[in-house]
Amino acid sequence: MDNYTFFATISRMKYIERWALMRNSRPENLSEHAVEVAMIAHALCIIGNVRYGRNLDGAKAALIGIYHDSSEIITGDMPTPVKYYNNDIRDAYKSIEHIAENTLLDRLPEDLRSEFEKVFNYDKDDQNEAYMRKLVKAADKLSALIKCIEEENSGNREFYTAKKTILKSLNVLQKDYPEVKDFIDEFLPSYGKTLDELAI
Repeated sequence: MDNYTFFATISRMKYIERWALMRNSRPENLSEHAVEVAMIAHALCIIGNVRYGRNLDGAKAALIGIYHDSSEIITGDMPTPVKYYNNDIRDAYKSIEHIAENTLLDRLPEDLRSEFEKVFNYDKDDQNEAYMRKLVKAADKLSALIKCIEEENSGNREFYTAKKTILKSLNVLQKDYPEVKDFIDEFLPSYGKTLDELAI
């Protein structure tokens, strides 16, 4: 029987550090980030279903959140200001990211690959799926904002500009995705509190 390296490769997410160009009071690895994105993406879908009558697959959103940056095992974490410096760099990185994702999928047995492809790729004409994936992207931004809040509360001003930029993009998202606004209003204020404050 052949040996396949997909999951052994994915397990290396814990060795990929985020925010590479910035001074961190506590380093954050890709595994930690992926779990947080998965939980927030799931929550956004639940909010959408319960409060806004949507039919979103929260479990799938969580799964997409877990794998959303897995290509960085191959590419490394490119800092956002570099990744989006101009359209040429952004498009080139998207192409590299796609190649990296396919490289990961090639490490699966043929009979399992199509199921995992559904996590990495989707039919862009499926509006429900497209909406859900937008919420995963919003969860990614919320996780980044939480990191900025944690660093700021540790007395590290290194993340000040990143926080402003992320808040600006989330303010735009809130207009079209009320689930994001609800999460920000109801859950975000608790981040950065001490354990004793959370226990009250």
